[in-house]
Amino acid sequence: MITFHKAKNYFQLQGEGSTYLLGVPPNGDLHHLYWGKPLSASALKKLLAEWKKRSLETEHHVSREFQRREYADFGHNDLRTPAFQLEHADGYRISEFLYDSFQILPGKPDFGPGPSSRAEEADQVQTLKVLLKDKLHKLELDLYYTLYPSRNLLVRRTILRNRGSKPVSILKLSSASLDLPPGPLTRGPQAEGQAMPGLGTKSTEAQTGSWRLVRFPGRWAQERQMKEGPLQEGTLRLESRRGISSHEMNPFAMVSRGQSDEEKGEVYGFALATSGNWLIETELFRDQTLRVNAGLNDFNFKWNLGPGKAFVSPECVMAYSASGFSGISFNLHRFIRERVIGGHWQYRPRPMLLNNWEATYFKFNHEKLMRIARAGKEAGLELFVLDDGWFSKRDDDTSSLGDWFVDKRKLPRGLRGLSDDIHGLGLKFGLWIEPEMVSPKSLLYKKHPGWCLHVPGRRRRMARSQLVLDMSRPEVRDYLFETIGKALEEARVDYVKWDMNRSLSEVGNEVLTPGKQGELYFRYLMGVYDLMDRLNRRFPKVLFEGCSGGGARFDLGILHYHPQIWASDNTDGLDRTFIQYATSFAYPPLVTGAHISSVPNHITHRSMSLKWRALVAMSGNFGVEADITKWRPSERKELADYIRLYKEIRPIVQFGDFYRLENPYQSNRASWMFVSPDQRKALVFVFQVKPPKKGEKAEGFKLKGLKAGLTYELQNGGLKQSGEKWMTKRWLPGIFKNPKNPHACELFHLTARR
Repeated sequence: MITFHKAKNYFQLQGEGSTYLLGVPPNGDLHHLYWGKPLSASALKKLLAEWKKRSLETEHHVSREFQRREYADFGHNDLRTPAFQLEHADGYRISEFLYDSFQILPGKPDFGPGPSSRAEEADQVQTLKVLLKDKLHKLELDLYYTLYPSRNLLVRRTILRNRGSKPVSILKLSSASLDLPPGPLTRGPQAEGQAMPGLGTKSTEAQTGSWRLVRFPGRWAQERQMKEGPLQEGTLRLESRRGISSHEMNPFAMVSRGQSDEEKGEVYGFALATSGNWLIETELFRDQTLRVNAGLNDFNFKWNLGPGKAFVSPECVMAYSASGFSGISFNLHRFIRERVIGGHWQYRPRPMLLNNWEATYFKFNHEKLMRIARAGKEAGLELFVLDDGWFSKRDDDTSSLGDWFVDKRKLPRGLRGLSDDIHGLGLKFGLWIEPEMVSPKSLLYKKHPGWCLHVPGRRRRMARSQLVLDMSRPEVRDYLFETIGKALEEARVDYVKWDMNRSLSEVGNEVLTPGKQGELYFRYLMGVYDLMDRLNRRFPKVLFEGCSGGGARFDLGILHYHPQIWASDNTDGLDRTFIQYATSFAYPPLVTGAHISSVPNHITHRSMSLKWRALVAMSGNFGVEADITKWRPSERKELADYIRLYKEIRPIVQFGDFYRLENPYQSNRASWMFVSPDQRKALVFVFQVKPPKKGEKAEGFKLKGLKAGLTYELQNGGLKQSGEKWMTKRWLPGIFKNPKNPHACELFHLTARR
């Protein structure tokens, strides 16, 4: 899988459908040689010969700026965006790390605290560790590459070690960096490594749009909207500076050579396992080489690394596909289910829940909650979740965060009394918490006003009437662990919704020295992870669901601790179609919380049919956010029917393979399908997101993921044909050929017949 070829001085990381090559030229720099389809012997020979010519440096022409580098420094004739930057004790910011040695390790090392994917014996995983040294300052860079060959994935991480006697400041440290060469669509100015044409020299130009970017920006209630377009020369930063991974941009992006789609094109995916400030930056150089750096955001970041100390970057998962976006998603989905999510809930069906938030907001009591819970039980739901408002004097969002003891006015028998009654119905019991926040109107704030993030002498600005607790401080985490842990234990909680409703501001404290204030964003994040880890260990069978004002912390870091995430506060059925479609490019439906709510929707005021809302919710972790005691009997009966249906199809939705069929951002419909692990059953969901234009002919679509040699019968329609025909011949259900309903939707079942 991982091989060092001593004669040619290069490393080969061989997946089942991909090859990754990096080499060490005579000057000791580290070069990126190739990442793509497996190479034939002749193609490899040609590539290595070209690299040998390109890698030569002379005093007359230093070609480093035209080299494809693997982890680039700054200041040595490569003035492109660097992978890292350090400030030494003498004030200089120039470093030069050259190749020293390597190790090929079985499995995957333990990198200590923080999120980390796993490797098991069945994976046959190997890790390449490349050691680079700056001998002048006695610094070491460990570059780690863990190869999951069956998934065509590389998990990268960087460690900086200070072996010297003086401190060094880290200003930037990417987890992954590489230079991707121009694709076949590009006509470069000249062969790389040669002088550029002079002024007035006629030269060919690169074709426009040779490199393209897919990103997932958004905002509150419109998270992860798919955007795709060409990259232009220059540097583009996808990032969060909010202390959370953010509503505004998701820490996952893809680049492709030329126009790609679900099935066609070479695509490279980058997903960061961090939930704080992050950065994925691309720089398209004039020769059409594309540099990608991914890791912690360097904005407002400065880490002081003393002698003998080490700093470990978060993970970056890198995925390659020669067959379009589907290949990236297929491998990432399985990787997340198998090696990111762990613990008790990894392979267990997720319960269908009823959350009281949109039903009651802050106005509830024991009996009102029980009426809603009884209606949920009658409909077939499995878990009742008590949301915000259960603690201290929390009658609105202006008070009480931090005071994690029950409000006896609303719940005179306490959480335990409510929990006992909920469990007595045969339901599981869940609870909402927001550990990272404190209200100025709270007992905690009166006792410990210095526990929030703040800058001495400056105003403390609130959002949602709350401040942010300083999670970098052990005493804050200990308080939360004890008080929240006590509430969860006494109430015999089965599920926790962990919310986080604002970005970080006034990021400072009076504990760190002035020279360490630039470390606080990262220390805060590691403190959050520490508390999550401690609560997970204390309550190993509790299902934790991540939430951050909806989907503002939807990333691989949170999924290490919380095996599912609330996708968005927006439960509007139509908007959720787009949100969940785009989310699926990196994240499997298993991890996506998706609920039915009442209409008109509380955020958009749109009314969608119950069928539409149910089918969208069935495409993730199904739940309900409504006071169904107020629904008409016919609606409650319809809901019960959908719940029974979801119980039947849940194993396929949660643990089958997911395929996108039609893109709602580019067409009138959204459609996707789930295929059971044995490929004998499939579910096809189709949504008419907007009516076709006048005179527009509706086209069909092809299915995916079936076995070509099996015969599949359509349960609702009777059509029977081979898997090969389903996947090669376009099919369009009758109700979508001339849709009278502008928002028609349907679920189709396919079963393999002998």
